[in-house]
Amino acid sequence: MIDSLEGLAGLLNGLSPGTVCAIDTEADSLHRYKESLCLIQFAVGEASVLIDPLALEHMAPLGEFLKTATVWMHGADYDMTMLRREFDEIPPLVFDTQIGARLLGVRKFGLANLVEHYFGVVLSKTSQKADWGKRPLSPKMTEYALNDVRYLLPMGEKIVAELREKGRYEWFVESCDAARQKVLDRDESKEEPWRVQGAGRLDRKGLHYLRALWNWRDAEAESWDRPSFMVATNRNILEWSGVLASGNRVEFPGHFRADRRRRLESAISEAGKAEASSYPTRIKGLRRRRDSDFEQKVNEMLAVRDKKAAELDIDSSLIASRAVIEALAIGGETSEGLLLNWQKECLGFE
Repeated sequence: MIDSLEGLAGLLNGLSPGTVCAIDTEADSLHRYKESLCLIQFAVGEASVLIDPLALEHMAPLGEFLKTATVWMHGADYDMTMLRREFDEIPPLVFDTQIGARLLGVRKFGLANLVEHYFGVVLSKTSQKADWGKRPLSPKMTEYALNDVRYLLPMGEKIVAELREKGRYEWFVESCDAARQKVLDRDESKEEPWRVQGAGRLDRKGLHYLRALWNWRDAEAESWDRPSFMVATNRNILEWSGVLASGNRVEFPGHFRADRRRRLESAISEAGKAEASSYPTRIKGLRRRRDSDFEQKVNEMLAVRDKKAAELDIDSSLIASRAVIEALAIGGETSEGLLLNWQKECLGFE
């Protein structure tokens, strides 16, 4: 475990710009109100180590190293997001073993699945939901964490060799670049975080109660220092909002403490006093005009997609999801940003 700036400098000194490494991250989102980066697993050459962000004053040396590094990850979206939050940037080249495996037609592409597929090693999953903010880490947690990067570099070599053999390496590079750009483009400053998935089904009064319930839940989670889902799930507050909006009384879980229940009932009572003019507005999605032969266009493109996916022996959604196909049927082949070059090629657009 590297838990000092001297140790971090010792790890990174001598590594040249553009060094190929593997990275994974662990956070405490399942255990704390505010998610923190708790652990960075780092592999270079045949060495695998753990870096402790909680013990370090800062991680500037690692951030500087990553500015020129080529990094392998697995299921990289979350880890790239954590690196962006920590360093305000993402390494210039990030390769994802999950993307590579899927382009090869592997159907079970979890890290443990791929380690078993390529190396015949069965990894333990016992620490998957561990509290990574606790110290010291148990030997079992340490082993689990190191295994997350131990196999990535040799696995990457195997995947790249197969991709080149199948003529799909350029697809892989383009897909990884697009995944990296997606994280960079993502706006994390959500102005109305209470608009959880499914909120669009509520009317304005329901949205009003949802906002009140979300604010109550957020305050409870912060004071308890636990994730909000441990207070109440999104599904809970959506259901309660609908019931309250219809004028009915909600039956709350019996396990709520008396003081938490009182604060909840107070929040609902205050929300009930508000004027209808203060209710949030509904956000209407952009409705696209569908011409008369829309379904025919969709079915024709789906047929082309599915045939090509069968020839390549890959999941058809990798070429284009149904939602993308429908958008193409409305907007035509020139719909901006919907497809990568290799996907256009598979659909016969180029």
